[in-house]
Amino acid sequence: MTANQEEATLSGAELLLEGTIIKGYSGFYYVACGDKLYECSLRGKNRKKNVKFLPGDRVQFSILPGAEKGGAIEAVLPRKNELLRPPVANLDQLVILAAMYDPLPDLRLIDRLTVFAQWNGIMPVICFNKCDLVDQCEQQRLLEIYRPAGFPVFLCSTVTGQGIEALKQCLHGKFSVLAGNSGVGKSSMMNAISNRWQLATGEISDKLKRGKHTTRHVELFRLDEETLLADTPGFSSLEIPEDIKREELCRLFPEFLSRLEDCRFATCLHRSEPDCAVKEALAQGEIAPSRYENYLAFLEEVIQQERSF
Repeated sequence: MTANQEEATLSGAELLLEGTIIKGYSGFYYVACGDKLYECSLRGKNRKKNVKFLPGDRVQFSILPGAEKGGAIEAVLPRKNELLRPPVANLDQLVILAAMYDPLPDLRLIDRLTVFAQWNGIMPVICFNKCDLVDQCEQQRLLEIYRPAGFPVFLCSTVTGQGIEALKQCLHGKFSVLAGNSGVGKSSMMNAISNRWQLATGEISDKLKRGKHTTRHVELFRLDEETLLADTPGFSSLEIPEDIKREELCRLFPEFLSRLEDCRFATCLHRSEPDCAVKEALAQGEIAPSRYENYLAFLEEVIQQERSF
């Protein structure tokens, strides 16, 4: 979208621009519009209303008199989604980054993030990094866990370049966030996607096998005018959303969906009920055991949450 297309008018007189918040820092918001970046403050009305602005927000802003790249945010446009962790808005994709080795992939965290993304209307994309550290057999094993779910899965290496171009094609034209626990190579992956960014990377602790946090806040990076990508602080735990009901959880495991109507009971939770088509698919090797086991673990979390209210 060009700068001319971003223009809007206020009261038929004052010119407004539309742009995307790239980051907020020390009371200022940096807004991308066309090929320019504007340093914007908030209008008093927004400060008084305690309006929250997030990276990824589409905003209207005015140019301050005498300031070529200084502006004031007038309004935030409606969001299609909003996350608290990481604090971003208007996401298209959640790129779940895991390492093949050092550290070993945390399949429960991956599945937790796929549930979280789908519940918020965001496409999960799974990317396994450090493929250069394992053989083809291990790469294929992990690929086959998620292939039945239909999620896009990429096997990558920031060392050899494997899979990087395919991942970049998946990112093009979308706003994506890289998420995953520490040490999986988020900053290295950002650098592999674009050598213009050159983010700081961290080493893995030999003792704890954990990475150092090298990203301290959410900042959006532009691959081009149509493509945004955010690196986020590492994290290793995430709660299942509180508003998920027990009968809804199975629908966030896409490989279950085609089997649901074949269960004997419409209220089947695919746990201990007889004639369960999901359990039959599991027995036939059509659903990965780790996916089913994580479903049961999340189901228990959901049931506990329901009982606490």
